Amino acid sequence: MLSAELKAFYTVALLGSVTQAAKKLGLSQPTVTTQIRQLESRYAVELFYRGGRRLTVSDEGARLLPKVKALLQHEADIEFHLRNCGQALGALRIGATAPYYILDLIKSFRERLPHIDVSVQIGNSQDVLEALEDYRVDLAASSQWLDDPRLMHLVLGTDPLVLAVHKQHPLAVQQCVPPSALAGQCLLMREHGSTTRTLTEQFLNTHQVRPGIELEIGSRESIREAVLRNIGVSLIARQEVPVNPDLRIIAIEGAPQIAEYLYCLKDRRQARLPAAFLDVARDSVARQT
Repeated sequence: MLSAELKAFYTVALLGSVTQAAKKLGLSQPTVTTQIRQLESRYAVELFYRGGRRLTVSDEGARLLPKVKALLQHEADIEFHLRNCGQALGALRIGATAPYYILDLIKSFRERLPHIDVSVQIGNSQDVLEALEDYRVDLAASSQWLDDPRLMHLVLGTDPLVLAVHKQHPLAVQQCVPPSALAGQCLLMREHGSTTRTLTEQFLNTHQVRPGIELEIGSRESIREAVLRNIGVSLIARQEVPVNPDLRIIAIEGAPQIAEYLYCLKDRRQARLPAAFLDVARDSVARQT
């Protein structure tokens, strides 16, 4: 119980929001609030200053934070060790921004180690990299480049961004268009934190192109459904565009390439299961070259 309460306190303090902390912890907001209040009540300490809807870490809470961080990291290290110490069983947790690269690797990994449980958490680049840094996943496949001395990485592959449109869209007859063709178009965009969105915005700014209406849609699957309904157009990694008779794929002059990276914390790369998965990934990359 104490560990859960301390984790709730630490996450709220880190994010500055009960709502965001609850989402990250996979709990309801009332549960997170109750855990923090129970902690404060049990030890007669004020961990947050409350003013309206805002929470500010108290002086006592600030002194407690580094101790809780060390405790949670130690707990994560123990849990990681237990999952990796057995020779036959174990569990590997993977974060990924998309299934396209990672599923083939998981298939090969399972062929080598069929008794290992594998779980995959899908999210945007920001989500999966935060999960890796917080020890909630063991490896992360992301299209976002992260220059962090704590991490090692492999490049799994690269794809160009292409324009996906409905077959009845005026641009559907084109094989390749200049960036200016996006001017005035209804552009379907991923949420903030998505590498695809960042690259799209940078590309448009570089070429001084202003689209028309921008619609933010929170997943690549929903964007594809919107394109299929001819609601708008979208820049998507070539590999992510499904085969569909109602879709047209159009190359864009000077379109950026989007790479997929596999990340692992350096201090965990030699553990049994991450090391085995990295070996599978290296073999896959070697076969492509």
